[in-house]
Amino acid sequence: MHFLANIQTVNIQYLSVLLEALAPGCINKINIIENSQLFSKFLNEMSNQHPMNEVFITVNSCPLSVTSICSLPLHHPVCAHTHTLPVSHNDGGKKSHPIFLSHSNHRPPPPPLFHQHSLYPATHQQGGGVTRLLHRLTVSNIKQPPKPTTRLHTADVPHHPLDPLTLNELNKVRSILLSNALFLNSNTHAFHSVVLEEPDKSVVLTWTHGQPLPPRKASVIARVNGQAHVFSVDLGSGEATIVDVGEHSGYPTMTIEDMTSSTWAPLGNAEFNRTIMARGVDLKDLACLPISLGWFGKNEENRRLIKVQCYSMEDTANFYMRPIEGLTVVLDMDTKQVVEIVDKGKNIPIPKAAGTDYRFSAQNSKINLVNPISIEQPKGPSFTIEDDHLVKWANWEFHLKPDPRAGVVISRAKVMDPNTREMRNVMYKGFTSELFVPYMDPTDAWYFKTYMDAGEYGFGLQAMPLDPLNDCPRNAYYMDGVFAAGDGMPYVRSNMVCVFERYAGDIGWRHSESPITGLEIREVRPKVTLVVRMAASVANYDYIVDWEFQTDGLIRVKVGLSGILMVKGTSYVNMNQVNQAENLYGTLLSENVIGVIHDHYITFYLDMDVDGPTNSFVKVNIKRQETAPGESPRRSYLKTVKNTAKTEKDAQVKFKLYDPSEYHIVNPSKRTRIGNPVGYKLVPGGTAASLLDHDDPPQKRGAFTNNQIWVTPYNKSEEWAGGLFTYQSQGEDTLAVWSERDRSIENKDIVMWYTLGFHHVPCQEDFPIMPTVSSSFDLKPVNFYESNPILNISPNEEKDLPVCNAASSA
Repeated sequence: MHFLANIQTVNIQYLSVLLEALAPGCINKINIIENSQLFSKFLNEMSNQHPMNEVFITVNSCPLSVTSICSLPLHHPVCAHTHTLPVSHNDGGKKSHPIFLSHSNHRPPPPPLFHQHSLYPATHQQGGGVTRLLHRLTVSNIKQPPKPTTRLHTADVPHHPLDPLTLNELNKVRSILLSNALFLNSNTHAFHSVVLEEPDKSVVLTWTHGQPLPPRKASVIARVNGQAHVFSVDLGSGEATIVDVGEHSGYPTMTIEDMTSSTWAPLGNAEFNRTIMARGVDLKDLACLPISLGWFGKNEENRRLIKVQCYSMEDTANFYMRPIEGLTVVLDMDTKQVVEIVDKGKNIPIPKAAGTDYRFSAQNSKINLVNPISIEQPKGPSFTIEDDHLVKWANWEFHLKPDPRAGVVISRAKVMDPNTREMRNVMYKGFTSELFVPYMDPTDAWYFKTYMDAGEYGFGLQAMPLDPLNDCPRNAYYMDGVFAAGDGMPYVRSNMVCVFERYAGDIGWRHSESPITGLEIREVRPKVTLVVRMAASVANYDYIVDWEFQTDGLIRVKVGLSGILMVKGTSYVNMNQVNQAENLYGTLLSENVIGVIHDHYITFYLDMDVDGPTNSFVKVNIKRQETAPGESPRRSYLKTVKNTAKTEKDAQVKFKLYDPSEYHIVNPSKRTRIGNPVGYKLVPGGTAASLLDHDDPPQKRGAFTNNQIWVTPYNKSEEWAGGLFTYQSQGEDTLAVWSERDRSIENKDIVMWYTLGFHHVPCQEDFPIMPTVSSSFDLKPVNFYESNPILNISPNEEKDLPVCNAASSA
């Protein structure tokens, strides 16, 4: 059986990465090849330069040429098996035929190896062609999802100072840098981040629609000859300048190519292949993950390292439940050389495949617990999206853009005042700054699993196309992300974000009078909200992030956790085998499977601009007050004590159940008609706190979780709570370090940081895939309005709503 890559144009970038990983030094430079004839010519040219093993290239079983790839040892998988490469034949707009690379011995193919995080783009655009890289699954065991709407984005132009870089702008940035002397004189280079360099905040705040845009610039993080640089690229002048960001111990976010090639590279090591086969796993059933290794001392310094662990996907798509326990490969990410192989789980069996597959098509019995439900909008949605990124709904407007590191960014959020009809500022910018996920197993194969999903892997890079009707309801609007690959070429992450209106029978406000009053009053208003959603599949785990806007001025930020647990293999099949004193570091979920205890911390950056950028942070302590003797039949009551934070340390908050407070961001210079300062308050949720020792290396790197709330003065360079260069960082550039400067924050332009936390002790209901668990926090108006802002909204009337007749019963 062949494994196909059904792609509409040849994507040589990924072929190059694969070949270089399998045979370092074999490939020097590969240009874009767009049809099978040129592809065949390319391989023939390579065969003249290198001794090769014979490979057939076929289109629908018709050989195009006979050639070879590289001179490799006979044990090497590329010489022993068929390989699926992300290439296909495009016959000028006709039906696309898959290309197979198959060896003349016709041995079965190994699958492309998986990895902890989704690594390849949903679409890759080259000269108008769209390349769609598909997950590895055989034709016989996958049901293709509905095709998402595809936009080429070649005609996109910016309309707003905060609009993301367009496809054409990304191409221009690449061209400018590749002609730069630093790049021209380099042996190696990679683009780790290419995003808009946002104009100064003062410029954005004074810009109005219709005015010329400020100069468009790109902020680029690139490694050239192994050295990380930050560039500011002026798209108008074509100038690129290096930005001094100081010394950093860590490395930039991994590229897609870093992660992809790291999963293949161990196959070039004979010892690794022998180890896998000794564990009883056929190479064709192998699936591997690239796992960031954090920092634990000198051994992790001065070179980019990654750890690779593997699984068996024999008889299941859910290979995560079949770990090859105790086997860890340490890999040099730049040379792709294996540094060390540790195998300490030889006596631990690989868990069975039965009962692990979560796909609907794989279920033996299928049930329908509820009838289909759909919320219809006879007049269409109430929101509009102008110029691709400006969202307007009800009394809200805000700028929305996808981001490769943060996922989604909400900017310039404003809400209409019901009395003056003016748009009032609420938040200048909000996004997911970092996700810290430490696992609670100190053993050799697990201690390093302390992920920083945004800074190490790119939260937005892991966002997958959303599934219409299941991820998002009817009438949802979908927004693509346009990002840069490791070679600087733009690609499209299609349907990455959706926007939709939600009505779940919730109530905006209500009151009914009791009959004893003699007043027949029943007033109720429905609650309809607007949701911005993205879902990131960070390998096994899925995160659903919602920004939900309410007509009463509230913003709710919700994070849902789903997907698949990262599990540990064990010899135990029942808890009656476990010694009471033994620490499993988790829960026995199924035979030979332990779900390891872990935490999730999602830290949000919230640049609140309540009626303007000059704000203060007020901690409203709720205290018990004792009554004086004879003062009242009551002995105690509650009162509030307001404390305005003067400096950063005043605003560092650890939640305490019996020492409650409210947390207000107020504008001291703006007051209501009766004299209260206008403001918004943070209403916490998901308040799990890190229990790790502050000197534990993972907690040093994740020190931004030491408090649940921080407030810092606005600084354009301080956006990533785990630091600019997070990978293998030592924790010297984090929110906790910045805040130690104890800068003034009273009556200043300030940023609030909030960490949503989850402790996850796995249970059997999490096997083989987890029901979604969610938590949220609110940004709620507090004395922002003169009165209830939705007092005069209309109730629902029967005439306004369509009547859908139920299907007649059998």
